[in-house]
Amino acid sequence: MKRNAESGAAARVATLLDDATVRIAATLGLEKREARLEARVLATHAWNVAPAWLIAHDTDTPDPSARTRFETLLARRLAGEPVAYLSGRREFYGRTFEVGPAVLIPRPETERLVELTLERLPPGAPLSVLDLGTGSGCIAITLALERPLARVTAVDRSSAALAVARRNADILNATVEFLDSDWFAALAGRRFDLIVANPPYVASGDPHLNQGDLRFEPASALAAGSDGLADLRTLAAAAPAHLLPGGWLLLEHGWNQAGAVRSLLHAAGFADPATWRDLAGQPRISGGMLSENFTPDSGGSQPISGKSA
Repeated sequence: MKRNAESGAAARVATLLDDATVRIAATLGLEKREARLEARVLATHAWNVAPAWLIAHDTDTPDPSARTRFETLLARRLAGEPVAYLSGRREFYGRTFEVGPAVLIPRPETERLVELTLERLPPGAPLSVLDLGTGSGCIAITLALERPLARVTAVDRSSAALAVARRNADILNATVEFLDSDWFAALAGRRFDLIVANPPYVASGDPHLNQGDLRFEPASALAAGSDGLADLRTLAAAAPAHLLPGGWLLLEHGWNQAGAVRSLLHAAGFADPATWRDLAGQPRISGGMLSENFTPDSGGSQPISGKSA
């Protein structure tokens, strides 16, 4: 692009961003601030520039090819395609992760799940952690980087998702063991100090699956049976056989599923299951500590399905 403050105002960076902001807000029903942020993300990706460049060069006139790249991305966004997939990245816990249609887009509420996990992983203890349905790897990689002594294993049944997770681990220099596994299928005989998961928990008939970003995300990573609890049932029942005595299981779930998940955890042998609220104040994470007298053959079953997160 070139500096040209006197040429057509409609072609200037500032005007292009203003116009895109209005169109995104009107078409997708977003608040102006969120729409503005999306417009800036699309511009930095289309033009391969840093966010600060947009401010320093707001009177620049993009050349035709640069403007076309931006308008192509904008058109795809107006059609509903997620910004994270258009840009190929999403921020999570202060780090940038590669994302794509093979994995769910990391969301802020899952950062609370990470925080609760870190509270149970003392920095100086080499504890073992399992992340089920790792998807982009955002949970497992964050835990590995925040707790370098922890031994982190992450599984997913999707080879495409695992490829994304491994790239993220390489980019962020995180040490994580990645395994192709349908939940616990490849983990026979292995037990962990802590298991964490953000499994599918949306009811298969939920109309939200046909709205917004969810239309573009992998359905197998979202929906779990008629009531959304199918995979949560599987994990609650199977996890005890893969936890050390006194180990923890933490599960993300829907805002209206907390009571049901606590009941599942209690029935599986977890002591005093609890629920925590996410950053938006919704009851979205439940978990419990495995009873000290639990033995592997006293409960639990092998899982039958997995997900990408």
